[in-house]
Amino acid sequence: MQTLKAAPPFSGMCRIVRNVGVMGALIGTISIMAFGDQHHSKTNRLADVATAPSEAVSPAGKRTPNRLAFEKSPYLLQHAYNPVDWYPWGEEAFAKARKENKPIFLSIGYSTCHWCHVMERESFETDEIAKILNKYFVAIKVDREERPDLDRVYMTFVQATTGAGGWPMSVWLTPDLKPFAGGTYYPPEDRWGRPGFKSILLSIADAWRSDPKDIIASADNVTHQLRQFTGIRADPTLELEKSLLDEGFRQMQASYDPQNGGFGGAPKFPHPVTFNFLLRYYARGLPQGSGPAGPPDALTMTLFSLKKMAEGGIHDHLGGGFHRYAVDAEWHVPHFEKMLYDQAQLACSYLEAYQITHETFYADVARDILDYVLRDMTGPEGQFYSAEDADSPLPGNSAKSGEGAFYVWTQAEIVAALGTNSAEIFNYYYGVLPQGNAPNDPLDEFRNQNILIVRHTPEETATKFGVSPEEIRNRLTAARITLRDARSKRTRPHLDDKTLTAWNGLMISAFARAYQVLDEPRYLTAAQTATAFIEAKLTDPKTGQLRRRYRAGEAAIDGFSDDYAFFIQGLLDLYEASFDVKYLTQAFEWQKKQNALFWDPAEGGYFSTTDRDPSVILRLKDDDDGAEPSGNSISILNLLRLSQMTDNTDFHKKADQSLSLFAARLQRAPQAMPQMLVAFDFNLASPKQIVIAGSPDAPDTRAMLREVNEHFIPHKILLLADGGAGQTALARYLDFIKTVKPIEGQATAYVCEDYVCQRPTPDRATLNKQLTAAPDNRP
Repeated sequence: MQTLKAAPPFSGMCRIVRNVGVMGALIGTISIMAFGDQHHSKTNRLADVATAPSEAVSPAGKRTPNRLAFEKSPYLLQHAYNPVDWYPWGEEAFAKARKENKPIFLSIGYSTCHWCHVMERESFETDEIAKILNKYFVAIKVDREERPDLDRVYMTFVQATTGAGGWPMSVWLTPDLKPFAGGTYYPPEDRWGRPGFKSILLSIADAWRSDPKDIIASADNVTHQLRQFTGIRADPTLELEKSLLDEGFRQMQASYDPQNGGFGGAPKFPHPVTFNFLLRYYARGLPQGSGPAGPPDALTMTLFSLKKMAEGGIHDHLGGGFHRYAVDAEWHVPHFEKMLYDQAQLACSYLEAYQITHETFYADVARDILDYVLRDMTGPEGQFYSAEDADSPLPGNSAKSGEGAFYVWTQAEIVAALGTNSAEIFNYYYGVLPQGNAPNDPLDEFRNQNILIVRHTPEETATKFGVSPEEIRNRLTAARITLRDARSKRTRPHLDDKTLTAWNGLMISAFARAYQVLDEPRYLTAAQTATAFIEAKLTDPKTGQLRRRYRAGEAAIDGFSDDYAFFIQGLLDLYEASFDVKYLTQAFEWQKKQNALFWDPAEGGYFSTTDRDPSVILRLKDDDDGAEPSGNSISILNLLRLSQMTDNTDFHKKADQSLSLFAARLQRAPQAMPQMLVAFDFNLASPKQIVIAGSPDAPDTRAMLREVNEHFIPHKILLLADGGAGQTALARYLDFIKTVKPIEGQATAYVCEDYVCQRPTPDRATLNKQLTAAPDNRP
């Protein structure tokens, strides 16, 4: 067998943020040495397996289900009728590998991943490749969303050995679960002078049969190197300084795309954690080196990016919400899956943009996201579902699916739905063309199809058609409703209806903040209902711990550190929206539980997993803020907020220790850790403690709270002294709360720093001045 080199990039692959391209296997006869060392292969002696007859087909013509049929994961269930003899991750598979001395083929993906579907159709559904897998390997399928711990371990290996990674991820393991070869998507047959999946399987099987001891020894070495590589130790000589924020800003500024917004080139991801940092950097009032002809400042970069994204094809202009990413730099051609974590984080970005600018455009986009989630991604008990697929059945050909089929339009379809006159306006505004408008279509999926993208302003459209901008807006609104109704007759993409604690925590935060900013009670109700679902269905009554996933009546998988972190953040945000003190109390108790399960008392920081599962060969500390913020970044911010809300010095010490642990990485690559920069920024500040004294539902109390929530004040905590049980509960944490009272029966604001308060005021205008005073962290 020839030595395999890195395969070419596939533009549609379900990528890790900022990693471009799919890398092929780096496979030798024996194994892959970590960080790129290769060995040469011997002659292939197993090709005869490829022509063996198929098996396991039922008399009715449907394949006999494999073990995945007993799982709850939508991703695993998608593979339940593959001819591959799949196992879920667990001891049954491991024991088989040990007993039969076979390597493990581990496939990791998720149910809404386009290229996972492609690899299934091309390889896992074919008898020829299934025969090879079943004879020479123990095949295990893992849902990365259910088991992010396993995904992180083996993705670390793939990235270390290939330089990139993504899904579907393909990794070969020894029977004791140590990796020795890996990559991502593989075509089934040899292409472009490079080996395909079938050739790779045969070569690895032959290498294992020839010299398994050498592979095992190399895998041991790989795992040792990975442990060394991923181990994080604090450097006591490093001290983080405010200049780190400036360096992070400069790095983001250098990668900014001034033409299209966003950062970097194609493929382009929203990356809301970057917006989180930039808006807080702006709020600090630090000099940013901008001028009429100079580089853009933090606010300009954020607002322009959010505007271009909302106008782009990555935004679903008819049904709301955002797709995963764009394959081009212009935000035009998306990868069409919709993920709950994107909706949650982007809603917060648009809400904060609205707080700063008070431009209704940003509020409208936030509502668009939130209403999409309420309509299409919320379960009957108020829980939030995980994702919608990129693929869906083709109109007129339900037997075949295509990426984006639910979302794209021919010009003729739009004319038929709207009529000629309305379609002409709509098509001009959204760039609809007779031959289709997708500029980047390497796989020829969008021929004659249009992906809606704003190409003209309402004013430009009004000038062209000789009517007022207001009439254009009204006609566009009516056209969108008509087309949304027409689209609803198509078969919707697959909905991944599992509920994940971590992602629900992010969404709870988004709805709680939306209630604060937009003052719409339905958003508060959504946050409260989802929280009640987690309490009822995703809390283990025996252990008192969180569970990771709920689906079809089953809560399963012990929660990971980010499940705790994101849910605690949601509870804190929900307290500041509702002022029901039970949410603060719950956050405090869950934080203690997270500390007990995941905290590293020696070095600081949180492991992603407990030490209870021996099948997890690396216990990692997550620190990269990518598509989701890292569990450590959010945990540090939670600790800091809780220390302010409860005067808990131990929480603050843990936050300081964690920041020190990640200091070296922060200094090397602050752009990769924007949410941790947010936590560091909060730690540098002297947060405002804003206490409103008054009855929760009284009009004057609500007016004072609206004044607070109209401002973007990232360095703050917000408390309510209600004169009753809530205030009594708060006083158990903060003694000074006992003395906080309304003045002359009117709701009164106390704006404090380090629990030293300015003159209390019942006057909203005076409160405005106190809130907008320059913070002490300005130079």
